Amino acid sequence: MSPTTTTTEVAIVGAGPAGLMLAHLLQRAGIDSIAIDIRDRAAIESTHRAGILEQDSVRLLVESGVSERVLRDGYRHAGIDLAFGGGGHRIDFEALVGASVQLYPQTDVFVDLADARARDGGDVRFGVGDVSVADLTTDRPLLRFTDADGVPNEVGARILVGADGSRSICRHEFPEARRRQFFREYPFAWFGILCEAPPSSEELIYSHSERGFALISQRTESLQRMYSQCDPAEDVADWSDDRIWEELQARVGANGYVLKEGPITSTTVLPFRSFVQEPMRHGNLVLAGDAAHTVPPTGAKGLNLALADVRVLAEELELHLAGDDGALDRYAERALRRVWRAQHFSYWMTTMLHRLPDASDFDVRRQVGELTSIVSSTAGSTYLAEGYTGWPS
Repeated sequence: MSPTTTTTEVAIVGAGPAGLMLAHLLQRAGIDSIAIDIRDRAAIESTHRAGILEQDSVRLLVESGVSERVLRDGYRHAGIDLAFGGGGHRIDFEALVGASVQLYPQTDVFVDLADARARDGGDVRFGVGDVSVADLTTDRPLLRFTDADGVPNEVGARILVGADGSRSICRHEFPEARRRQFFREYPFAWFGILCEAPPSSEELIYSHSERGFALISQRTESLQRMYSQCDPAEDVADWSDDRIWEELQARVGANGYVLKEGPITSTTVLPFRSFVQEPMRHGNLVLAGDAAHTVPPTGAKGLNLALADVRVLAEELELHLAGDDGALDRYAERALRRVWRAQHFSYWMTTMLHRLPDASDFDVRRQVGELTSIVSSTAGSTYLAEGYTGWPS
């Protein structure tokens, strides 16, 4: 079957939050795009992922006209509890840096963006297959795929964007001799649960204990998400509800908290890694979001980094398409500055709060000393608050 041929200015591989936000911002600037994704929309919507949105991420959703639902349905948090050494210590974001974050699941961010693209007549193709890119160093790079009806397509574009997540095909198109990949794997993971229960706390609890880390988060008034540090090879089948609750209660109970329990509806093990690929541009292909970098979830940076990437990329693409030859390189430079700051912040939060498998008593007490330094110092607490709520654009 002969392929259906199309031309556009920007072809986007990946129609998750990063790809859809980029397409939305480009349309507002009068720039045509096509976004594709191998998943169908229903599959993406049914993948439940937590989300802490920085203040700039909330502002981007609202001020760009995506949706104000984040303000209506999200939960505004003006701080977090750092729990260690037998007690809790609140980091007051508003008092320290005049900012807050919004608890709003990534799934809902996707729904808002997908609805906005449909509302605005955006060209988004879900459920495609056989995706490939070609001619990346020419003036007309190509995106090829088979659409959901089995029809082969070939899209000629001026720019290709790889926003296709942590299993990106696009980043592998960078010549091996010209790319560097920075990688760290951690010796622990998160055992995550969803449970039907009222909130145990008004804000998130980051709990350090000799048994390991625990994070107490929320989803709604009746559905909560919680995590506990575990071995990456942990089998969720080995854990009964009673055993899960016993371990979570022990970890937060060491710091004076008691959790409200309820039926557990979902369990999963989330491995940790840090990853960055440089450069983020090859010819007329650029990377954005998880295709270029991933972070441990401790610092709540993954989704926010992706949205920050495409906000900058939309600005520089508009200049590039108007004839500014340096714009794509500027995008990579601007994005990577923020990426490495976020890598440091996420690594710092992760190593400060989690117990290493071979940790000595000295290591655990040293972590408590570090946490004490943070909560007892305005400068230390301010640094944490700045990193958590997001650095200025």
